[in-house]
Amino acid sequence: MSSEPVAAAPASTQPLSSTEEKKLEAGEAPLAATLGPAAVEPVAPAPAPGVDQEKSEAEPVEEKKVEAAPEEKKAAPAEEKKPVATPQEQLLTALPSIIKEAEHGEIWGVTLKDASHVPTTIVLEKFLRANTKDVAKAKAQLTEALKWRKKMDPVKLLTDVEFDKSKFGDLGYVTVYPKTDAHAKEIVTWNIYGAVKDNKATFGNVEEFIKWRAALMELSVRELDLASATEPIPVDGVDPYRMVQVHDYLNTSFLRMDPAIKAASKETIQTFSMAYPELLKEKFFVNVPLLMGWVFAAMKLFLSPETVKKFHPLAYGSSLAGELKGWGSELPEAYGGKGKAVKEGLTVKYAAEKAAPAPVAEDKAEAEAPKTEVKE
Repeated sequence: MSSEPVAAAPASTQPLSSTEEKKLEAGEAPLAATLGPAAVEPVAPAPAPGVDQEKSEAEPVEEKKVEAAPEEKKAAPAEEKKPVATPQEQLLTALPSIIKEAEHGEIWGVTLKDASHVPTTIVLEKFLRANTKDVAKAKAQLTEALKWRKKMDPVKLLTDVEFDKSKFGDLGYVTVYPKTDAHAKEIVTWNIYGAVKDNKATFGNVEEFIKWRAALMELSVRELDLASATEPIPVDGVDPYRMVQVHDYLNTSFLRMDPAIKAASKETIQTFSMAYPELLKEKFFVNVPLLMGWVFAAMKLFLSPETVKKFHPLAYGSSLAGELKGWGSELPEAYGGKGKAVKEGLTVKYAAEKAAPAPVAEDKAEAEAPKTEVKE
């Protein structure tokens, strides 16, 4: 039984020789068809027995290999493929058409240019990351953001517009924590919603509220100073051009039931996720009432899962310092640190409050009016 496989070994060489013959015939078919049967016979004379026969069979195979080599070399260039453009390269290529469609080329203080302009690459990378590197979606969002900036002109809102202090005063500040040996430069935007005096006045006009929030956001972005950046965002690395945002909801349990505030919140989330993507490193919601779950539910509808991961609700404001390793001690005391108060930070412009007329003068005028009539 065991000798059968051994005996089969010589037989296996016969099909191999037959295969080689088929290859040889296929290679000579055009020649045989041209010369005719008589010309084919001299091509393969009977070889001498022994080693010479093996050589004679091997030689045509070698000739076939030699003939095939040039064909392989000719096919090689066709197989070469050009490198696929990266998502940022694709978006850069589309940038001129984006700017043309939006009729606007400025965003976050950066005038969009080309691949050699680092601030431009930073902006494009943020839009790509906000869309998980989907170029088509990033292009659409950037176009929408540029159109919004042309219409809203948030830079002018920051530099020229004076807001109503009775509606928005003490609600928003920006604090800059300079770079030290322990940490890089940090920027915090504070939204103190517990300072709202009249929720209908503050949130009732959604467009006015969005303009105020946009001005405050532009103030934070200005401190990032993207226009002066010289280092691009590392490929698949950590984005160093981001800030921290804090929303303080102390004494704001009424937010759950107020439809005006819910409408303003929804509009703010939609607008800012479109116009300011990937600018937040982390966002903290402090002194959060237990009944404000709807706020976080609304965010999940408009923001990507990666963005939602940056959001941290805290029941107590004093817990915030412990969340910011390396520089939490620089926060205000109300947030667990030993630094300056929130109100010592930067803020937007407010119109001067008009002095109320003196009530005494009004009373005097009213008192004198009847006397005049009596005299007449």
